[in-house]
Amino acid sequence: MDSFIDYSYVLSAFLFVLGLKMMNRADRARAGNLMSALGMVLAVAASFFNSHITNYIWIFLGLGLGGIIGAVSARRVQMTQMPEMVALFNGSGGIAALLLGWGEYHSHRAVSSAGAATIFLSVLIGGISFSGSIIAWAKLKEKLSGKPLLFPGQKILSSLLLLIVVGLGILYSLNPADRYSAFLVIIVMSFLLGVLGVLPIGGADMPVVISLLNSYTGIAAASAGFVVQNNILIVAGALVGASGFILTRLMCKAMNRSLTNVLFSGFGMTDSSSGSGTKGEVKAISIEDAYHVLEAAHSVVVVPGYGMAVAQAQHAVKELAQILEERDCEVSYAIHPVAGRMPGHMNVLLAEADIPYDQLIEMEEINPRMGTVDVCLVIGANDVVNPSARADKTSPIYGMPVINADSAKHVFVFKRSMASGFAGIENPLFYLPNTRMIFGDAKVSLQALVKEFKVV
Repeated sequence: MDSFIDYSYVLSAFLFVLGLKMMNRADRARAGNLMSALGMVLAVAASFFNSHITNYIWIFLGLGLGGIIGAVSARRVQMTQMPEMVALFNGSGGIAALLLGWGEYHSHRAVSSAGAATIFLSVLIGGISFSGSIIAWAKLKEKLSGKPLLFPGQKILSSLLLLIVVGLGILYSLNPADRYSAFLVIIVMSFLLGVLGVLPIGGADMPVVISLLNSYTGIAAASAGFVVQNNILIVAGALVGASGFILTRLMCKAMNRSLTNVLFSGFGMTDSSSGSGTKGEVKAISIEDAYHVLEAAHSVVVVPGYGMAVAQAQHAVKELAQILEERDCEVSYAIHPVAGRMPGHMNVLLAEADIPYDQLIEMEEINPRMGTVDVCLVIGANDVVNPSARADKTSPIYGMPVINADSAKHVFVFKRSMASGFAGIENPLFYLPNTRMIFGDAKVSLQALVKEFKVV
């Protein structure tokens, strides 16, 4: 039976790796997700044959409740709420690792120092992941301000707490049987570290934070696997931890910032009017005039942002794109790595509307072509098309690679108002001579454009 379990775990690990590999393309991501889910079902099923399990009631109860909550939540969640759900998923994994370590403490008080160290890591990282994810959820849900929340001496306090908790962890590991008070303090301080770690991070950096917290959850899960000596939990946690960290590094590179800068710079504290200021006048355009420009266009690039998710405008975008393509117009979509509020947010949004994957162009590939584009449609995007990142050294986002929407011959910005983006920084793109604003709900505006084409 042990051999059967081991072989099942090997097959599960293979399915996990295959699923991750398939997720590197949007057209195979759904199949990759199902493949990984199948691996998890196999791993859970194999665990039932473990001879150490004598009571299945709590296991079936957890599976039933968790399955119902997960299924209902996944069915009801809106695309605009997906980042919040991902943050909660990260937090759920973290608290699970913490509770597992806590339970193992009570089950094996006389554990060795090495075993106690793994319990300590599981509890510490799990607690940080849980509380940090809750703060990220609150920021995304706008229960807390999206701006960095800083106070004097915050870095010193966080560093001091980290030193104390590491010291307590060493103290606990040397004599785990008689250090329950220290263990409880570790739990409380892990929660505090998670809160203090995410509070200083602004809303514009939330995609990086979610990816990093995902990595933390994976590391916590791997630590929990060492605690209970479960190979597949170690493998799954290591895969999540490594992939989350790699994605975090890639996103930091896309913003031309270090991870340290993201975590400790308090990005977003600068007033929205900071920089050299904007010059010019905002010019709006009617739907009828926008139609005439699009009718004559030979190339159109769509730059999606979080506002498109809010308006649920992806299907209207697809309908407009089909009409343009029927008129021999080339349509493509410029994807910025940190557009939206979670990694891959725009890819998921556009895939939901069945937009062909080969029309999704990465920032590095689309930018050299922007000067030849007839019309650039900026739909709900703000910070990722801000030319201040290239030209204004006083801007907080200076040096961050952005999509060069301003280089297109005509730029139509779909926006509800002149409010700044999630980073709280004003965008000079709106004032340029080749830019026209289309105010209102993006979905309604796009549907009006589609109607103009159909009337003709």
